[in-house]
Amino acid sequence: MATETREKIVLPIKGMTCASCVSHVAGALEDVEGATEVNVNLATEKATVSLEHDGPRLGELIHAVEDAGYGVGTERATLAIGGMTCASCVGHVEKAIGEIEGVLNATVNLATERATVDFVPGVAGISDIRHAVEDSGYSVVGIVGDEYDDAATPKDVKVLRTKFIVSLAVAGLIMAIMFTPGAGAALPFKMDYLLLVLATPIQIWAAKQFYVGAWGALKHRTSNMNTLIAVGTSVAFLYSLAVTFFAGTFFFEGVGAETFFDTSTAIIGLVLLGKYLEARAKSRASNAIKALAGLAPKTARIVRDGEHVDIPIEDLEVGDLVIVRPGEKVPVDGEVVEGASSVDESMLTGESVPVEKAAGSEVFGATINGTGGFTFRAGKVGRDTMLSQIIRLVEEAQGSKAPIQRLADQISAYFVPTVIGIAAVTFAVWLAFGPSPSYVYAILTAVAILIIACPCAMGLATPAAIMVGTGKGAESGILIRSAEALERAHKIQVVVLDKTGTLTQGKPSVTDIVTENISEAELIRLAASVERGSEHPLADAIVSEAAQRSIALEDVSDFNAIPGFGVQAKLNGNSLALGNLALMQREGFELNGLEARAIELSRQGKTPMFVAVDGEVRGVIAVADTLRPESKAAVKAMRDQGLEVVMLTGDNRRTAEAIAAEIGIDQVVAEVLPGDKADQVKSIQAQGKTVAMVGDGINDAPALVQADIGIAIGSGTDVAMEAADVTLIRADLHGVATAIKLSKATMRTIRQNLFWAFAYNVALIPIAAGVLFLLFSDGDVPVVLRPVLGEFGFLNPILAAAAMAVSSVTVVTNSLRLRRFKSTAS
Repeated sequence: MATETREKIVLPIKGMTCASCVSHVAGALEDVEGATEVNVNLATEKATVSLEHDGPRLGELIHAVEDAGYGVGTERATLAIGGMTCASCVGHVEKAIGEIEGVLNATVNLATERATVDFVPGVAGISDIRHAVEDSGYSVVGIVGDEYDDAATPKDVKVLRTKFIVSLAVAGLIMAIMFTPGAGAALPFKMDYLLLVLATPIQIWAAKQFYVGAWGALKHRTSNMNTLIAVGTSVAFLYSLAVTFFAGTFFFEGVGAETFFDTSTAIIGLVLLGKYLEARAKSRASNAIKALAGLAPKTARIVRDGEHVDIPIEDLEVGDLVIVRPGEKVPVDGEVVEGASSVDESMLTGESVPVEKAAGSEVFGATINGTGGFTFRAGKVGRDTMLSQIIRLVEEAQGSKAPIQRLADQISAYFVPTVIGIAAVTFAVWLAFGPSPSYVYAILTAVAILIIACPCAMGLATPAAIMVGTGKGAESGILIRSAEALERAHKIQVVVLDKTGTLTQGKPSVTDIVTENISEAELIRLAASVERGSEHPLADAIVSEAAQRSIALEDVSDFNAIPGFGVQAKLNGNSLALGNLALMQREGFELNGLEARAIELSRQGKTPMFVAVDGEVRGVIAVADTLRPESKAAVKAMRDQGLEVVMLTGDNRRTAEAIAAEIGIDQVVAEVLPGDKADQVKSIQAQGKTVAMVGDGINDAPALVQADIGIAIGSGTDVAMEAADVTLIRADLHGVATAIKLSKATMRTIRQNLFWAFAYNVALIPIAAGVLFLLFSDGDVPVVLRPVLGEFGFLNPILAAAAMAVSSVTVVTNSLRLRRFKSTAS
């Protein structure tokens, strides 16, 4: 009998290049137990696998493909989630999405109200995710595209504002009626009927979101903040409803009949007020991303068929010629082909000084042109521009979870059920043993516990600070890849700096010119004319110096490169030689006393080159990879934070120590081969120290990965930036100290938030449970505290709702203080 299959799964396969690859992938999948039929197609790059009913899960198939040396294509989607109110909600949404077959990872962030989902297309899709989210009692408000779309923000602030205003207004009216002497006697019907009519719309309309959220949680046998609010207000409302219709009957025989319509409506209004303030604060917390997204212009002027045409920026294509007039924003990234100007790039790099642009210069979208005009060829458009990449990286960082958040997540999983249990026990205790009328105090304490318990604050404590911290980093030209990287950075003890391209410019230049019976300009003219035919990097430095001085060069003859020594040539009948001391000594040239000066330059870490004309040394030109202007101050800023600074270089020790001494570094690791940099980082880590590696080149990538935090200089290679945890958009080493300082400030804020969230609940839940009755059982509550604690020390549920609202708003507001963070001065 044929084996009955459960389903077919289609996997997108990456890395196949030939028929042999197809057989390898097919063989790997066929070896998985439970895979009954496998078909791999090279053209579509997909594998179709039929599975038995009790066959393998997706993870086993993916592992088999990866074990064979290939990959399974995945997609990432970011969805705006509506209805989340606390840390419990985050766990429920993550669990619901994570249970979908085909979903590899799901991360939900309460502060940004977004879910980032990695899934295998064809196995899982957006519709599956949407259905799972909605089935768990929440909603997918929208799919966040490449550009930030404020319309995708789930919190409808206007609706919240309307609801809390109406709710509090009705609560105020109910209280006025209830506590106005003679108000009930003036009515032709029972006063409670009027209160019921006023309170019912609030309970049904304004509190709808709490009931929807609670029902979704109940369907999955879980609970969240919505559960607490829904149960707490329903207890007060339904009891009042019963009193309204059955007061005086056997149901309430011997019991006072008091309604709590004011309590239910006021609680709903105050909780909604807290949510409204929280939404506004969270919106301010994401201002950094909104500001970045708002930088991009909406249109671009291009040259098409000889005409100047304005088109939407979305229609720009790679290769289009784009015209930028004075004062306009640059639409996308590209290379200048005509014209010149200065461009303000501060919005991307934080560098306030405009950058000069001419033909061949690179320009970036969203930067602002100065007084000149130019035409450039579009090189990167849409999601590939620098601006889009920055926005995407920061959003991913804001959506990620820091390890410290796991504590809050674990506690919140048990928090709400525990609170409901405490409320139930408290109700029973006061009903049985409380002062008369005991049922009133039982209801008040149970409702107060349900309302005052605040998992929202725990859920927001970490992500709110992470959101502001990463946004502030982006404003300072620092891209932090993940919340985990931001958390790890505050532990850094040692900063390892690659020399070339990090501490230095990464490009040799002429630093000193010493002459003997010849002018500097003439010496440079002769040397550059000879070196123009050389491919050595030091030769480029001399030729560039001549170009900067506008010195005209001449063609030479009989050019001869002598490896390890220098070059020789003839110019206008004169014999020229340019090289090291060994070349001069080999040829027996007269040094004219310049040897001592050359040795001195060498001790400073510079490379001296002798210039000889017709057998006589006429000068020395020193070339060095010069330090970045900010290197010395940046190293000092790191040391001022108590960090050890180590310089790592492949240069000889004498040159390395000369440079290190100039900028204030006393730990030097020199003569390191490119492949050994990661081992050097590992050796420092073996001492129990947390290490940050700063580099810019391809050969730095392994060390960046090995380090606890890898920091890439933005002017470096894409490989280095891809390997790094932190990228400094502008090539300024001050960003290293700033990133670590920002991490410390963010972690300090997170700890404050978590302390507040836990201390609030630990302190106020017992008070809500009526523990102060033990102190005031004789009815001797101080007069000043009676509006809060009543006569016997029982907390008013309305004030409990106000306290709960203040709790979550306090956490977000505390996080917003990070917006005042000051970066290390450049």
